[in-house]
Order: sequence, then structure tokens, then C-alpha cells
Amino acid sequence: MMRFATYTAAGKTFYGAVTDAGMIALSPLFPDWPSLREVIAADGFAALENAAQGREVSHTDFTYQIPVPNPEKILCVGVNFPDRNAEYKDGSNQPKHMSLFPRFARSFTGAEQPLVRPPENHTLDYEGEVAIVIGKGGRRIKAEDAYDHIAALTLCNEGTIRDWVRHAKFNVTQGKNWDNSGAIGPWLVPFTDASQLDDARIQTRVNGELRQDDVLSRMMFPIREEIAYISTFTTLVPGDIIITGTPTGAGARFDPPKYLVPGDVVEVEVEGIGTLRNTIADEILEQTT
Repeated sequence: MMRFATYTAAGKTFYGAVTDAGMIALSPLFPDWPSLREVIAADGFAALENAAQGREVSHTDFTYQIPVPNPEKILCVGVNFPDRNAEYKDGSNQPKHMSLFPRFARSFTGAEQPLVRPPENHTLDYEGEVAIVIGKGGRRIKAEDAYDHIAALTLCNEGTIRDWVRHAKFNVTQGKNWDNSGAIGPWLVPFTDASQLDDARIQTRVNGELRQDDVLSRMMFPIREEIAYISTFTTLVPGDIIITGTPTGAGARFDPPKYLVPGDVVEVEVEGIGTLRNTIADEILEQTT
């Protein structure tokens, strides 16, 4: 299956088809679709695939960006696996409604780029997740129709500054939105079949050690229900991203916690989608005089 990515090369931003040899730049061929967000809105993946056939690789030296630039909404589903719910040790069974919070696009970087640990707090943690990209927008979408509204799949490391999610009583937003603390990518895989999600296994490794391992079929709130619930209160539009939930095994749950440090390598993998790989680095502060 063809994969499509947003990337920079020679100081310019492109989107194109991903090959083992490099990128085939496609954005110059579609001036009416300046980014993959417009491609998604136009249901244009088939046109991209046709355009890529027989073309030579354009770039072998490039930097991944998040696949959908400036999505209108990035919404994350929290505590969505049974073992993850049990981590809270509050005796609760599955909640009646899903937990949701927003993330901003600038809180994410692309694949192969470092997740940034800020100087204010060093409790940077990982959360491997599948992310879905909305293709056909809508409001009050029925669960049985939800998959018709998915354009593509990608991966997310929903990096979190743990201490900052505890700063307030009712929200986690500030711990979830540090610049470049998470990653999305490396590419988009067009969504064509329910088995891409229903049978998917997600695994997260830190320095080669398996930390998270579960299957999406065990989600307390399946992706169909996520789309239905979210679209009840807000209109979903093409390019919106829903980050669907992480399994147990994040660093905060170890005793003592295993937070990320510079030099660590985190890999989130789902067969059929790919592997999102990132390193960790401390933020470089500009010196003032």
C-alpha cells in the first residue's frame, strides 16, 4: 500500500509518496492541493498514487514533518484500555463516557526528530497510539457509519510532561501541549479496510525494550464510538486527527518511574501502518545578554 508524507527538503516543504529509496515529490503536480489537508478534503489519494507511478525519486535527503499540517482539531482519547484504567487504582469499572482533551499542532514533531524535554520539568513520558485522520466531515455521525469518514491512519507518540497534567483539578491540557513533546507520523496510510484497525496490535519500545503491547479490539471505547461521540458535539472536518488511546506501560507507571532522557529512542509500531521513531533531546534555550 502506498504511503504519503509531508517533508522538507532543500528548504522547501513538499508532500509525496514514500519509497524505500526516498521521496517522490507530488505537491508540485497538484497546485490546487497545497498540502495533504487539501488532498484529504478532495479524496485525492488515488490521484496521488496514479501520479507517482513510474516517477523517479525526488529527494533522498529530507526531514519528516507531521503529515497533516495545521489540522483544525487534534483530539485525544484518554484512559481507553482496560489495563490502563486499572492503573488508576480507584476501583472504577469502564466509565460511561470517554475522556477527551485537545492538543495543538505545534506540540508535535515529525518522525526521526527529537522529542524535546523542557528545562522546567523532566517528567517527559511516552504514549504510543494509533491516530486516525478524518476524510469526510460530518456532525452526529452514526457509529456504524464512522469508518466511512476515515481517510487515513498514522501513528502518534503522545508525549506528556507528567507533573504538569497534575497542575489543576479538572484538566490535563498543560501537560499535553509542550512544544515538540510528541510526534505524529511518519506518513499516512490510506484507510481502505476495517481490518487495518480492528485487528491492529500496537507496540511501543524504548531503547529496544518492549513497554506497551495491546490490540485495538480491547479498547473500552472503539474507534467507531469515538467518531460518533466526538461528532455529537463538534463538526468533524477533513484533516482532523483523533488520537485513539494508549495501552498500559507508560513510564510513569513503573516504580520508580522510567521517564525519557536525552539519548533515548522510542519506537511506536503497528503492522500495516509502520514505525514512528524518535529520539529525545533537551530543549536548547536561547541565551540572553
